[in-house]
Amino acid sequence: MGYSHSRSLRKNKRAVSPAVSTVILTAAVIVMILVAMGFANNFLDARMAENEFSTNKQFMLTTGLQIDDIAWTIGRTQTVRYSSQYGNMKFQSLAVNYTFEVYTGGAWVPVFSNATGMILFNIPVGIYSVSNNYFERIMPSSNGSFLQEGPSAPVSQVFCVENLPMKEGNYTRIVVVPSVRMLTSTMTGPYGPGSTNYYKFYLPTLEPGNHLYRSQSITMTGSDIIKIARSGVDKVRINATFPKADLGFDNGFFNFDHLSETVTLTSGSVVEFYAGKVIATIGKV
Repeated sequence: MGYSHSRSLRKNKRAVSPAVSTVILTAAVIVMILVAMGFANNFLDARMAENEFSTNKQFMLTTGLQIDDIAWTIGRTQTVRYSSQYGNMKFQSLAVNYTFEVYTGGAWVPVFSNATGMILFNIPVGIYSVSNNYFERIMPSSNGSFLQEGPSAPVSQVFCVENLPMKEGNYTRIVVVPSVRMLTSTMTGPYGPGSTNYYKFYLPTLEPGNHLYRSQSITMTGSDIIKIARSGVDKVRINATFPKADLGFDNGFFNFDHLSETVTLTSGSVVEFYAGKVIATIGKV
């Protein structure tokens, strides 16, 4: 009986040889290593892209603050540099159009209209994504109005946004777009006890330069300043419209609190509007 059982084992051709077993085990281990390496690489790329996005929030905040330094000095030039492996910088012309009106003599009178571009830092959603309809306001952090008041108020909105899909491309974005700052003052005349109330509105406008893409930098130059004054004004109204809404750059993208802001002034005030032209060039140096 023992001899017969041993003989039947030797004739079992379904058994796998040690050499074949080794090959199978080695192949399985290699596959597992490759899968783990792919997962690790994807995880590392995602973390690096996330870190790059967070780092460039500060860069775009700096860019927004620099606009205020440049817009009111003709000829002043500053260059800000960034670092990016996954994203790209883009200038979008005609992003927001601001229209200014004054209420005087019992009627609204148009004063001027000015369109501004914006600067975007884009990372493809395939590389880094937060969630669709994601929005984070960076500056100002708690006020979504395009009209800010006070000497320390910003003249730019800086925010992060992810809206999908968009004709211009599907990205997670950091955006810098100019907005309006209002200052107030009262001056007493030298020839009597009366005083005059002044309201000043400041709007930088971004226009594209000759983008060279030779470096990861943005160079901004103050080019021109326009001043328009009106007296006997009771109210000022500012409207925002979006010339590139067909590309997805509408108020769902900018998320302004209101598309029209009306300021009631002291009756008979003097109003001054300032528009500072800034030329923005990507990769000039």
